[in-house]
Amino acid sequence: MGEVLMRLVTYDDGRVGYVTGDRVVDLGGLLVGGYTVPGTKSAMRRLLERWDQVRKALPAPAPTNSVPLASVRLGPPVPDPTKIVAAPVNYRDHRSEMAMTVDISDLAVFLKAPSSLLPHGGVVRLPYSDRRVDQEGELAAVIGRRAHRVSEADALGHVAGYTACLDITMRGGEDRSTRKSFDTFTPLGPWLVTADEAGPCDDVDLECVVNGEIRQKTNTRSLIWGVAKLVSYVSSVMTLEVGDVIATGTPAGVGPIAAGDEITVTLSRIGTLAVTVASDERGPSPTGTRRR
Repeated sequence: MGEVLMRLVTYDDGRVGYVTGDRVVDLGGLLVGGYTVPGTKSAMRRLLERWDQVRKALPAPAPTNSVPLASVRLGPPVPDPTKIVAAPVNYRDHRSEMAMTVDISDLAVFLKAPSSLLPHGGVVRLPYSDRRVDQEGELAAVIGRRAHRVSEADALGHVAGYTACLDITMRGGEDRSTRKSFDTFTPLGPWLVTADEAGPCDDVDLECVVNGEIRQKTNTRSLIWGVAKLVSYVSSVMTLEVGDVIATGTPAGVGPIAAGDEITVTLSRIGTLAVTVASDERGPSPTGTRRR
């Protein structure tokens, strides 16, 4: 199938579809029981669980099963991962700009709250008036097969596909998982491009732009730990479930963001994630007087 048939989206009230041209084709018919099955899993997670079985049976676009892309409200591609795992200091140039002597090989990974997810077109809300908040553009991998202690050689076979991510980060002395888990601090999207369509995950161009200025520009070949090593390692610590997200780390060019800013992350062969920034107007932070 062509590339446009592999851009999977969650849209409107939890529906799933694929994007072809300027239309979204609904895939609810591929879900056992359709959208009406009670339970806690999103339609996207249910679709990914069956993807190997249904991928060759995608319906062709027709007036009865598709709507204009411009008319839908996109959600995060996977709105309910059981976990978001993130890689700290996974580019050497970022380690240098942060003046750190350690990287992912020393720090391993950390978790972000799934409640921090934000869709394409959403608004990042800055929590406090006295804290610096930075943008961090990243490639994110989405798990497509349950992974428990998988080898590096087999790891990519457990990846459903890739999407763009922003790891929004408040600076301070609190634990990473706190500073990076505020509501709206994990924009994800606009869609999930399946692994076969996205091409080699170790050769993806990444560009992050704030208000028209390029802040970050790299290729994932510069990752310290590539996607395969990340999936293998994380699966040796915690079982990865279908729909779980691994944010692979950010390159140099991290910088402060402010209310009114417009941020985009563009990944070659995958797409562009765009968000804006606003203040939550809570006043000063009640925590963290050190290491600001």
